[in-house]
Amino acid sequence: MLIKQYGWNSEWENKARVFLTDNKIVGRVIEEQKGLYRVWAEKGILSCEVSGKFRFEALAREDFPAVGDWVVLDPWKDEEKGTIHKVLERTSCFSRKVAGLKTDEQIVATNVDSIFLVMAVNKDFNLRRLERYLTLAWESGANPVIVLSKADLCDEGELAERIADVEGVAFGVPVHKVSAVLAEGMESLRSYCQEGQTVALLGSSGVGKSTIINTLLGEEIQLVQDIREDDAKGRHTTTHRELFLLSSGGVLVDTPGMRELQLWESEDGFKQSFEDVEKLGEQCRFRDCGHQSEPGCAVQGAIDSGELDRGRYDSYVKLQKEIAHLERKANLKAQLVEKQKMKKLSKTIKKFY
Repeated sequence: MLIKQYGWNSEWENKARVFLTDNKIVGRVIEEQKGLYRVWAEKGILSCEVSGKFRFEALAREDFPAVGDWVVLDPWKDEEKGTIHKVLERTSCFSRKVAGLKTDEQIVATNVDSIFLVMAVNKDFNLRRLERYLTLAWESGANPVIVLSKADLCDEGELAERIADVEGVAFGVPVHKVSAVLAEGMESLRSYCQEGQTVALLGSSGVGKSTIINTLLGEEIQLVQDIREDDAKGRHTTTHRELFLLSSGGVLVDTPGMRELQLWESEDGFKQSFEDVEKLGEQCRFRDCGHQSEPGCAVQGAIDSGELDRGRYDSYVKLQKEIAHLERKANLKAQLVEKQKMKKLSKTIKKFY
């Protein structure tokens, strides 16, 4: 199997050339499990770990390999194993803050061309959650695509209304309604999965990601479970991130369902996701308008006239505060990381004197 089927091209080759010395090869991380990595390479699938030097020089989670990364590695002789020495510079990176109180980054997938934001049109439908997904998708550098799954569970009138609601918060983002069970709308998704393209599927548990993947692959690879009817909560059918190769040459990244989606360094993505509110803000009388009760506020005027939905504005304010809070904590952490870096450098210098 040629490595270009995994997404390898001349741009990646140029990035890797300087590192391919001493019989090193390249591969793509397809699975990560507690510091161990399964990597696609010309030699087949290798079980890898990072080198001691790599581990010593890494300062944060984002320095380590993640699913989707292209890495430079040493294959072990006569064994299906290898040692990773370098992660090639990423073209895109979808991250979120880890769940809980820690201010750490969790990388969901890297080097993705398109992100399918999957949302079921029945009980899972949630515009405020979609705004979060869009913010992180824009920030990642990949192209978001909204997939409204389980279209067979809504009548035409309700489905049209929900599509209109989505288009009202996702300006310029393609929206596709699909029913994997009835095999309807799947061709529109296949157009994103051509040779050399990588697509990640993101969404809550039980929205139909696994069914979509099985349909695109043409075989039952992933277990399938539905959203529970009693409380509309999804069951986790995917427990870790993993890459799948399509017969067309495209690559799919499946991810565990996310019940908690906290933002991570998302200022640019936030502005793009809330482009309508940002443009209204440019029309305010005062440049430093807080969009609360200031005279001449175009945002509050749009809410009063019905041009801007109150719920969308409330979401805008909430996410803006969340990003500001995260940035303050991240700045403090960056200072600690810099101190750690200087300590490592000091220890290295002392070895030579």
